[in-house]
Amino acid sequence: MAEEPAAEIQLLRSLKVKLIEILSADADFVLQHADSRCLMSVPGYQKVKSCRVPSEKMTDLLDHIIQRGPEAARGLLELLKDQALQETFPMLRFIKDVQVNTLSSGKSNPSRKIGPSPDLQESILSKQICTKGPSLVKEKQLMVVARAIGRSWREIGRLALDIPSVKLEQIEEDHMLHVERVFAMLGLWRTSQREKATAAHLHSLLSQKDCALPPESIDSLLED
Repeated sequence: MAEEPAAEIQLLRSLKVKLIEILSADADFVLQHADSRCLMSVPGYQKVKSCRVPSEKMTDLLDHIIQRGPEAARGLLELLKDQALQETFPMLRFIKDVQVNTLSSGKSNPSRKIGPSPDLQESILSKQICTKGPSLVKEKQLMVVARAIGRSWREIGRLALDIPSVKLEQIEEDHMLHVERVFAMLGLWRTSQREKATAAHLHSLLSQKDCALPPESIDSLLED
């Protein structure tokens, strides 16, 4: 009979979908912090780093750490509570309420708690979103907008989104495809704006005369 997965592994798996959604806003930031804490093997780090799609990069990172076992999973959960991660990803605050109660022996125990119940997790996230007013712009919305922005993406980044030229140059080096560059730029804006990164806010910035974007290309930001 197969042993029950460790509490840390179970917890990380239960939060996986939500963590991918939140951390994909700046997947490289998470990757570098995870590597700095030696949570990944060298081959695993190289494999995750080579992935260009943020959501897929985060999926690979979480899968890799889960496969490495309880110690790596525990290390990631602690990393997610770190101030740098908390400030970069405001929606990650719920992780501070998550507890993993392990036994000194390290053996699995069906009766121990591995964190809040699914209902409590949803309650924590719902309260967090409600207290912040309008919800943050979603990754899917950013991709729709990214496809509508043409060669003037750097100008839009500098003038409308207030992104430094050095950041735009780094994005251009890191991504080969045009749409991926624009998507990364929008993701960087979302991360820097934190609670202000709402769809309505982004729409107002991209509606400025300097951007010259067709209204129909960004109207999806105003949809529920």
